[in-house]
Amino acid sequence: MGYGSGYEPTKATLITNTAAQTGRFVKIMALTDSVIASMTSHSITENGVASITSVPFDTSACIEGIEITSITLASGAVVAYEA
Repeated sequence: MGYGSGYEPTKATLITNTAAQTGRFVKIMALTDSVIASMTSHSITENGVASITSVPFDTSACIEGIEITSITLASGAVVAYEA
């Protein structure tokens, strides 16, 4: 499955800390069992709100094909692919 125009990954960021990371992420993949403390996207909501909180994210799980503008981990490690 291809990405839409402007969503092709061009670089990756390994996130292993709990600092907020911002960018234009188009794919997030868990390298270990992780917990996303918060995540912001205009394309995915939690109960109608664009700020997502406390999401368990198992090893090898991924979110892709939408733009995520901010992600903060509570624990674990993910790779975030940026367009």
